[in-house]
Amino acid sequence: MVSAELAVALPALVLVLAVALMGLRLGVDTIRCTDAARVGARVAARGEGVGAVRSAVLRDAPAGSVVTLSYAAGVVRVGVAAPGGLFARWGPPPSASAEVPLEETVAAVGG
Repeated sequence: MVSAELAVALPALVLVLAVALMGLRLGVDTIRCTDAARVGARVAARGEGVGAVRSAVLRDAPAGSVVTLSYAAGVVRVGVAAPGGLFARWGPPPSASAEVPLEETVAAVGG
């Protein structure tokens, strides 16, 4: 009798654990996107080139992330979007953006 109940409960427990772990990974990927966007924005604000910004962002971002970079009115904005994995059909993928003003020397040169 106990083994029959265990045979029914064990797959349900494994399913709940799998969903919880995927949710945890989604949260960690969102935090990694936020950190990577902040690092990229700081590097871009210092006047580094696009290649340096992309490599700084991709070093901290989840694998397969897409980086966007834009300059407007003395402000640089860096966006990072990670692939959604198994949760991609039920919601937006993890993403973040950071925006910082350009440093004085960079703004004077024209970015």
